[in-house]
Parts: sequence; structure tokens; C-alpha cells
Amino acid sequence: MKEFGELEAAIMDTLWAADGPLVVREVRATMTYDREVAYTTVMTVTNILFHKGLLNREKSGRAWLYWPCESREEHTARVMSEVFSGGGDRGTTMLRFIEGFSDEEMARLNDVLREVRAQRAAGRVAGPVANPT
Repeated sequence: MKEFGELEAAIMDTLWAADGPLVVREVRATMTYDREVAYTTVMTVTNILFHKGLLNREKSGRAWLYWPCESREEHTARVMSEVFSGGGDRGTTMLRFIEGFSDEEMARLNDVLREVRAQRAAGRVAGPVANPT
């Protein structure tokens, strides 16, 4: 499942890496992409990403400033949750996903699970959202 096209991914990567909001000219100048892309193309795709709900924007003179609605990690977690929800049995889907983890990734997963349990016990993290399946 590929959520972004190549140009969309290049734009999102640029905005995630930025220290703050960027105008399209800055996005185009700093993004990493295989070929030269017209300013109007970057402007159009950035506008599409805004309308998809992935970017925020604010007028700055005659240009728009753009920045991501969520961090790369928040976005990835949301997409993963959507994949798990649409994958049939969530438990089996998670099992198949985790079976591919390296020993280091399994150790990190255990650390993260301990951290989340501690935060929930302290009331700092909400529990899981009810799953209708």
C-alpha cells in the first residue's frame, strides 16, 4: 500500500524535515527529487496535500506557508492503524507483522510496551479505541 506518489512523498519529506513552515518556492528549492519540477507543479501538489488534510497553510503576503498537520511518526502510526484495521483479524495481522522483527526491534517493542503501560497506569495515555470488528 503506497499512500504518497513520488512527488507527494518528496514534498512531505521536505516539510517534515523543515524547522518551520515553508512557502512553495522554498519547498521546491530544498526538496530531493530525481528530476527538475516546475514551480506550478509543486504548488499544485502542495495544494492537493492541503486538501487531503495532510498540510496546514496560512497566507503570507501573496504566498501560502505550508506545514504538516502531524509529525512523520504520527502520520506513520495513523496509517499503520488504518492498515491493521482493514487487514481482517487485527491480532493475526499484528502477529504476522511482528514475526518479521529483528531481535533489536523486538527489544525496542518490549521497551515501548512497558512505557505505554506505565503511562496508562499514570493516566497519561488513553486506552485503545473500541474496535468494531
